This record gives sequence, C-alpha cells and structure tokens, in this order.
Amino acid sequence: MFTPSYFHISDGIFPSSNRHRKCGLRHQLLLPSQSREFSQKLVDFFTVFVIITAVKMAMSDQDVQKQIKHMMAFIEQEANEKAEEIDAKAEEEFNIEKGRLVQQQRVKIMEYYERKEKQVELQKKIQSSNLLNQSRLKILKTREDLLKDLMEEARQRLSKITKDKPKYKKFMEGLITQGLFQLIEASVVLRCKQEDLDLLKESLPASVQQYKEATGNDVSISIDTDNFLGNDVSGGVELLAQHGKIRVENMLESRLSLISQQMIPELRTILYGANPNRKFMD
Repeated sequence: MFTPSYFHISDGIFPSSNRHRKCGLRHQLLLPSQSREFSQKLVDFFTVFVIITAVKMAMSDQDVQKQIKHMMAFIEQEANEKAEEIDAKAEEEFNIEKGRLVQQQRVKIMEYYERKEKQVELQKKIQSSNLLNQSRLKILKTREDLLKDLMEEARQRLSKITKDKPKYKKFMEGLITQGLFQLIEASVVLRCKQEDLDLLKESLPASVQQYKEATGNDVSISIDTDNFLGNDVSGGVELLAQHGKIRVENMLESRLSLISQQMIPELRTILYGANPNRKFMD
C-alpha cells in the first residue's frame, strides 16, 4: 500500500539531521557556478524521485527502500566529491594568496634593507670624507707650522748679520740704494736703529754715488735722529719722502717677509714635493 509519509525527505533521503546540516553547509560553500550545477542535480534527483513515487504503486516496499538507499548513496557520493573539489579549490586559492602575500612582504623587507644599506653606505662615505678632511687640515696646519718655524729660524739667523760689521755695512748700502730707486725723490729722510746710526752714515756715500750714476739725479738725504726704529726691528733702514707721505720699509724683517712670500711655493715643493693639482707656480 502506498504510504506518502515513507518518502518524507527527513526520514528517508536524509535520515540524519547532521547529514542534512553537513550537506547544507557544503552547499553554502559552493561557488556560484558550482551551486547552480548542484541545484540542477537536485532538480534531476527530485524529478527521478517523482517518477519513483509514480511507479511505487507497482513496486514492493522492499524494492522501494532499496531504490531509495541507492539514490541516497549516489547523492552522498556526489556531495562528497563536490565538497572535496571545493576544498581543493579553496586550498589552491589559499596557497596562491599566501604566496602572493609572502612575496609582497618579502619585497617590502628587501626594499627596507636596501634603503638601510644605502643609508649606512652614505653615512660611511660622510664619515670617511670628514676624517679625510680632518687629516688634510692637520697636515696643512703641520706644514704651515713648519714653514713658520723655518721663517723664524731664518729671521734669527738674519739678525746675526748685524754682528758682522763689514757684511752688514755692505748689506746696508744695498738697502739704501734699493730704497732710493723705489722713491726717485729729490729729498729723502732715513731712519735706522740707534746702534746702527754710525754704520748708516758710513754707508750713505757709496749708496748715493750708485744712485747718481744710475739715474743721473741728485738726491738730498737727511737722517731722522729723533725717531729711531724700535727694538723689535733687527736692522735695516726706513726711507721717507714727501713729508712722510711716501714710505719704503727696507728693514731686515720686511725683506725676509717679502722674500718668504715669493719663496713659499718653492719651499713647499722642496719640502713636500710638487702638488699634482697645482697648475701655476706664481
């Protein structure tokens, strides 16, 4: 006898409520295309189910039960296969996304450390440049100090020439003559150290004679005995003209300073070698 309640879905097709929830959950996890395919299969199943119901009157209860179990097994197998397919697809997409994120973070980390490496290299170059500049400044200062010491030693040696009267007299004549050539004035006033006054008077005639022979001009020379050169001067003479408006300093220190300015490039070459970056020596 046909019993409609026997074919109720919850009692026959899905006898377990857990299985019903499991299939429903998997159905929710289906992709849109997969969901439509699965729904179509369910439609096909219910179509078959309706057909079975129609012919049930001609079948025994045992045959109907067997047919239903067969259909249930088929549906469960289809659901399991779809679930496995969904799991595999989800696992694949997960691995792809994980790889993308890992690669993205790896690139960020590499870029970060590249920036840090460049910053460290730049800092090293700056520190190296600073140390190199400090070393160069120390070398330059040491060289300048050495030149100053050399000039000071030359000044001390030059001051000793005043002890040798014949040599100092000849030197004084040259200083006076050179000063007269620089001034070319008719009236000149001379100043010297007080202890060199007698030596200056002895040197004047020869200097004036050399000047007259070279220029053909007369010159009137007077000695300023009211204002002698200070003790900070080692020796030499100072020449004044035009009431002090024109002055020529031919003291030993001024001559040494002038010569040292002209000789410093040559002295540097002698002491430290030629500078490869220097194009001109004057």
